[in-house]
Amino acid sequence: MPTKIDTQIETLGIPKIPTTLPFGPFFSSEAKIVIHVGPEVIEEAASEQLLIPFEEAGPRDKVYFDPPKTKCALVTCGGLCPGLNDVIRAIVMEAHHHYNVASTIGIRYGLQGFIPSYGHDIMELTPKNVTAIHEFGGTILSSSRGPQAPEEIVDALERMNINILFMIGGDGTMKAARNIHQCIKKRNLKISIIGIPKTIDNDIHFVPKSFGFDSAVAKATEAIRCAHVEAQGAPYGIGIVKLMGRESGFIAAEATLALKDVNFVLIPEEPFELQGENGFLQALERRLITRKHAVVVIAEGAGQNLCNGSKKKDASGNPVLGDICDIMRTEIKNYFQAKDIPITLKYIDPSYIIRSIPANAHDRVYCGFLGQHAVHAGMAGKTNMVVTRLQDRYVYIPLDLVTQKRRRLNTQSMYWRSVLESTGQPQFLKKCEK
Repeated sequence: MPTKIDTQIETLGIPKIPTTLPFGPFFSSEAKIVIHVGPEVIEEAASEQLLIPFEEAGPRDKVYFDPPKTKCALVTCGGLCPGLNDVIRAIVMEAHHHYNVASTIGIRYGLQGFIPSYGHDIMELTPKNVTAIHEFGGTILSSSRGPQAPEEIVDALERMNINILFMIGGDGTMKAARNIHQCIKKRNLKISIIGIPKTIDNDIHFVPKSFGFDSAVAKATEAIRCAHVEAQGAPYGIGIVKLMGRESGFIAAEATLALKDVNFVLIPEEPFELQGENGFLQALERRLITRKHAVVVIAEGAGQNLCNGSKKKDASGNPVLGDICDIMRTEIKNYFQAKDIPITLKYIDPSYIIRSIPANAHDRVYCGFLGQHAVHAGMAGKTNMVVTRLQDRYVYIPLDLVTQKRRRLNTQSMYWRSVLESTGQPQFLKKCEK
């Protein structure tokens, strides 16, 4: 049986107010665009060809909210990511200059900003105070992790008379957005919830590429280049680079493809062993004997089968990871010391540098479109949805779809095959017990 995927977008009511936008084109909510979704987007497509209808993003000729009476709010949640300020700026500029909304306010420090007991002030967002924020990394609204009661958030939305809430964040934020929407629905309120998916790990279900990912990869390649120089600078030199990727190895894989100097890339989707004929250490030894240097890229969530997990969770509810890089460095040093091979090991962790840089040109364009289409959706009365890009088309996707699970790298794909061909690493990963 073909996989059934519901992509219907929820609305608050029938849009009846002529748009304030001076020109089109305008899009009909009833018209769908059919997109072929492959295994690079969702695992369900691995065994069948999925043609899925989506509602195309864009302005409508009639809107649900009356612009001069509309009040918007915007919040950024979770970890930092290149492009956050770009999305904020795009939303504010579109809402003020083109829809002439009454106001847009920024909620400070993530979802904590809705809760009175934290004492965070709100921030009025105007074209004047966001005009240059895209030149800087981070978010002018600041952020936080951790769940907050959706009932308290909806209480705050009611107190502030918010009509549209834009939520920028990752998997946890999208789940929070869905819960907030459900609470709004129970109270029969007319408040639109629009998600803009943000994850530097690129691991949101149904989102093939999140904003900031390209910028992160570009910065990661600088660290890899440095590790390669260091590795070549001494006999039996080893350069190790730790990159982000709790459950998904997209940054590690993409950076490996971008810079062909990587000899081993270790990701969460592929368990591996250190010892034995098919273990990593023997493969590394063979590389050093033949080429005298090696570059290893490790995603932070790789090799958790080798770590003594604490079973604790962070403020966002994610499992606290074991430090695989600390284990790797110790095991590598011990292994080659026993072999009497004088290695030189250099370790680079650029994670916080990558998270906090400004977006590159490609991501800035992407962020601009996401912000604009988010405003179009909110003004038209759409809710319980995210805006994203699929095959160069901007579409609306229900929150219920993107929150089903995390997106992971498909290790049976041609993409991963290309990574393995680029590194030349052996198939020791495939022979481990999963």
